[in-house]
Amino acid sequence: MFVLSKLFWMAVQPLSLVFLLGLSSLLLMLLRWRRTALGALAAAMLVLFVTLYTTTGSYLLQGLEARFPRPASDPANVACMIVLGGAFETEVTTARGGIEFNQAADRFVEALRLALLYPNARILVSGGDGSLSGAYEGDAAASVRFFQAFGLSPDRLVMETTSRNTDENAQNSRQILADHGLSNCLLITSAFHMPRSVGLFRKAGLAVTPWPTDFRTTGKIALGFDFTQPTLNAQQMATATREWVGLVAYRFLGRIDTVFPAP
Repeated sequence: MFVLSKLFWMAVQPLSLVFLLGLSSLLLMLLRWRRTALGALAAAMLVLFVTLYTTTGSYLLQGLEARFPRPASDPANVACMIVLGGAFETEVTTARGGIEFNQAADRFVEALRLALLYPNARILVSGGDGSLSGAYEGDAAASVRFFQAFGLSPDRLVMETTSRNTDENAQNSRQILADHGLSNCLLITSAFHMPRSVGLFRKAGLAVTPWPTDFRTTGKIALGFDFTQPTLNAQQMATATREWVGLVAYRFLGRIDTVFPAP
């Protein structure tokens, strides 16, 4: 299932879909099915235009980020926190060592802030190698260097190193939390990723307090044209599409109880 989900996403992400529609148009032209070919080409151009030159991606991402608002103040006490992987450039860290973050670095920056604020809190980092090859170190392994560089004791860290996606994050964390007597943890992940994460952790029977970070929109995006930043628009669209497709797929497979989990 993991491999199938990876292959499926390779095909349905917006720019891949544009390529496949364009390729289909070419093949249909060669078969002299010109009307169908033109339809496929028009569809490709429409997807490409919406992806590059509109705010659709940011608007969809904004809806995800708004689902679980960040609390107005820090909690009175934190016994434990779960940090979901996906923030390290694991291919680079495997080759070069060190600490190399991607755009989701806020997950670990926020976890560090809270760890320093609540010195007795335990930290479960859930994240193995999510690549198809399985050849890289996961976020949990890389995060040890990050936390220790800022003086956190290894005794505070609990590593879950085998999960490859969010569903496995929840399933694999359940037993580890039970083994360490931890419950009612903060769940730290990107704001857009929080609805799917909360749905999966609830389905696994784990009570968590959502603690979103890594916001990527202002919260004030309106649908419209945007010709100024096509690269960012494409990135936002890809991220939003992946998350919404994941929500629908997980609901279809029965891994979450509703398409759009709510607080």
